[in-house]
Amino acid sequence: MSTFESVLTRVLRADPGQPLITFYDDASGERVELSRVTYANWVAKAASLLVDEHDLARGDTLRIDLPPHWLGPVFLGAAWTSGLVVADTDEPDAVVCGPDSVDRWAEHADRVPVLACSLLPLGVRFAEPLPDGVHDVGVEVWGQPDAFVAHDPPTASDPAYRLDGVERSHDELWSAAAAGDLLADGGRLLTVANPTSPAGLATFVEPLARSGSLVLVAHADRERLEATYVAERATARFPA
Repeated sequence: MSTFESVLTRVLRADPGQPLITFYDDASGERVELSRVTYANWVAKAASLLVDEHDLARGDTLRIDLPPHWLGPVFLGAAWTSGLVVADTDEPDAVVCGPDSVDRWAEHADRVPVLACSLLPLGVRFAEPLPDGVHDVGVEVWGQPDAFVAHDPPTASDPAYRLDGVERSHDELWSAAAAGDLLADGGRLLTVANPTSPAGLATFVEPLARSGSLVLVAHADRERLEATYVAERATARFPA
């Protein structure tokens, strides 16, 4: 398990219908569940969007500026499938942002692809027009294929991310994930952490590497978290 593709392939072969990500938004009442195969389809669409539509290539940097949301792990997977480096640089080669950060990144849209996610249910388009040059993921992603094969796939030694001044290769990322202690093999992790943040990255990669699943809660109502933990049959939580 030295690359994202090898990890995802393994869990798909084992049980493609098993839940991988269950997302709750306690503010809106939204609940979304992605099985392993549904997640893989979304990753393929997002990777095609980045590579085939916006000409990104292995080694380019991708800034994922999203709040806790199921699309965060989708774009992590899309980046790692195609050899992009997830980075927190202010000068990335492309940006994926949410509605609260569109204005910040719109000024970069004349130089790099800026892809905006409405974060509305079902990944639909923005209700209002976006600034010039900003691409609506909810418009562009649906036409992408459900399968993606990288033209120049990453190797185990390629960088997977550069976050908080730390760079890790694909091999280092997945070796650490497989040895992590957030959950047991096959477990179900409940978290309010952002999987695209340096502190929250393990909440997604460890469940994937250990054949488990993630329950991600946004805008968490502390009084409802325990009920969600029980209802979703979670086995661990982060923070503990």
